[in-house]
Amino acid sequence: MRVPALRRLLTALAAVVLIVGGAVSAQATSQRPTQAEQAGAKGPKPTVVLVHGAFADASGFDDTIALLQKSGFPVLAPANPLRDTAGDAAYISRFLDTIPGPVILAAHSYGGVVITNAARGHANVKALVYLGAFAPDEGESALQLAQQFPGSELGAALVPRPYPLPGGEGTDGYITPEKFRAVFAADLPASRTRLMAATQRPGSVEGLSGGSGAPAWKSIPSWYLIPTQDKVIPPAAQRFMAKRAGSRVTEIRSSHVVMMSHPDAAARIINAAYAATR
Repeated sequence: MRVPALRRLLTALAAVVLIVGGAVSAQATSQRPTQAEQAGAKGPKPTVVLVHGAFADASGFDDTIALLQKSGFPVLAPANPLRDTAGDAAYISRFLDTIPGPVILAAHSYGGVVITNAARGHANVKALVYLGAFAPDEGESALQLAQQFPGSELGAALVPRPYPLPGGEGTDGYITPEKFRAVFAADLPASRTRLMAATQRPGSVEGLSGGSGAPAWKSIPSWYLIPTQDKVIPPAAQRFMAKRAGSRVTEIRSSHVVMMSHPDAAARIINAAYAATR
């Protein structure tokens, strides 16, 4: 074969190889999942439900919510009625009924009593997160657990105020404004705690003293953020409850309102719960 003819043949073969190789490469690229598709394959993130406790409201979670939303979590923070243990738990339980898909259920303070009961029977609740919160066993109350260990200054700071009930009356406890910051939120600015004291939602004696039911933490994995400067729930009480529940524990130097003074720590422990249960 002459040299020019051989060159034309080799050139033609090279063109065929390039065309076929390019088609195969394009097909492989088109079949490779995009980053968005890879993320979608993992499924949507669970809804984080945040339950506040007494002497506060859901706005206490504002900074934590902002961090969680930035990380892609849907977040809901319903109003806890703060009337009685069974009724509050039933309210949050029915709220959970309205949420499709997985849930991470987190709470602060007395809200821990509520989620310990509300999570029962909800297979979509994948984790419980206690943020300076109560995690009672069956028959225990918030007041009982707070008084079981030394260090709580709440009792001496409360002012009782009656409220009407059908056929009688109940009693709300308010933290006196003069003691609010020292007892509840010592690491927040005084200008902020003055507003919190004025707008606090009281805790009813019926709720704080009501016995808990069978605890959901016996069947649902839990995480616990313990504020070591807590003057409402003694840190020793929280360590006791966390150990009993088998919780993954993080401790941080903080007042009782750990989700307000350290929202980054609160968001991190919720992210840890998600990472371990996804």
